[in-house]
Amino acid sequence: MSAMTAERFNPEYEPKQLFEISDRTLAALRRGGADLSQLGVPAPPEGSESELWDDISVPKARARTLAWRNSMAAADHDDYLKWQLCDLDDNQCPKALGGWLDSVVEAKRAKGRPSTLHFIVAGNIGSGKTTALAALGNEASGRGLLVRFVQHATYLAWRRPDGGPDGMSAFAIRRRHVEEPDLLILDELCGEMDGVQTEFVRRETTDLVGSRLASGRPTVFSTNLRRDAIRAVLGERLLSRIEDRAYLAKVVGPDRRTPHKPLDW
Repeated sequence: MSAMTAERFNPEYEPKQLFEISDRTLAALRRGGADLSQLGVPAPPEGSESELWDDISVPKARARTLAWRNSMAAADHDDYLKWQLCDLDDNQCPKALGGWLDSVVEAKRAKGRPSTLHFIVAGNIGSGKTTALAALGNEASGRGLLVRFVQHATYLAWRRPDGGPDGMSAFAIRRRHVEEPDLLILDELCGEMDGVQTEFVRRETTDLVGSRLASGRPTVFSTNLRRDAIRAVLGERLLSRIEDRAYLAKVVGPDRRTPHKPLDW
């Protein structure tokens, strides 16, 4: 073979045998979101802590990751995407959150219902609840669950006529938050609704909670209100449905947002 011929020869660009795929082509297919399982590419080993490959393909896995990140961006919480459960302190209940997440993932793998469908994170303003929820959502998304985050008041506002973002209909908002997520994180339950008792709030929240309970889809709630204040908004019957299959974790500690030195106003 001449020197010129040798320089032009590149195995990656040579004709392949029938059904043989080069590494270069495989990488291009992976970047494009192809379902590699259809090409004979093995899934991660059994028991892997990565995505739930038993029922999703690469495009769906990417869509699930984007669903979580986009919901955090919509809540202006992009900066919370860096947190993991290992970053939390003991006051933020990382072991309880992690143990519950394990049960949710296991139920998803077994195509069953978690024994405890609700997790309530209660605590004072600035105690670190949102950071704890973000860490839970980050890990749940990384393990293959479709997770979405939304504040209770925001969801209700989006459900009103012409209230959805980007022209989304009320039906699409419900499907996105009630029907689709494997795990929904509903932040600030009854926030900014102290003493509000309207048919709309109770009807929409009852629909959200009841529909997710009926389908066996877990939901996390956070709140800085006491039980009596939430009951004043939602009523005893709906509150009891939330509490019936719930694990309660209290995030304690001082307001983490308080500046180290008092501001001189």
